[in-house]
Amino acid sequence: MEFDRVAAHEPVTVEDEPREAAVVVPVVSRADGESILFTKRADHLPDHPGQMSFPGGGYEPEDDDLLQTALREANEEIGLDPMAVNVVGRLDDIRTITRYSVRPFVARIPDRTYQPSDEEVAEVVTLPVSELIDLENYESEQRDHPHYGEIRLHFFYVDGYTVWGATARMLVQLLELATDWDVPPEPDRYTGPDDDLPPSVRDEVQ
Repeated sequence: MEFDRVAAHEPVTVEDEPREAAVVVPVVSRADGESILFTKRADHLPDHPGQMSFPGGGYEPEDDDLLQTALREANEEIGLDPMAVNVVGRLDDIRTITRYSVRPFVARIPDRTYQPSDEEVAEVVTLPVSELIDLENYESEQRDHPHYGEIRLHFFYVDGYTVWGATARMLVQLLELATDWDVPPEPDRYTGPDDDLPPSVRDEVQ
């Protein structure tokens, strides 16, 4: 992965949503290449249950800034030591349907076993970048969204896990910055607001 390109990226900032959050986009370097760490959200959560996400959460008044938010939440969720995190850059802030602006910090982290240390996290998963950039494991759809109009949804299917939604939007930008992967110019399908999501995603949201 080309971390210099991530470091050189000038991220778009979102400042007009009522709530702020931040995440760590954690990259683990191994002998066979880089992997990206995700958390799988617990099924009992009211927002995005069962979905793949990056460690992080909402800004708290005691946080000095959003980087501290991301590091604090990652420590709470998976036991990631803030002193062991090497932040290499930022991706664009994104908006979520829950009215958050989310700031993603790309970071290299130690290659060790991480376990859920918070009731919000059901599982910690690392997925190889080589599998994430394989177009056989990717599809997208252009959807008429009831709130945002025409949007493109991305789906990554690796090792039985599906990365989609806001996390997939962040992942797409990271892969385009740090690898030779590019989003295919055309989506796999066009869908309306009431059309079903792919089966693996539909099971999560029901």
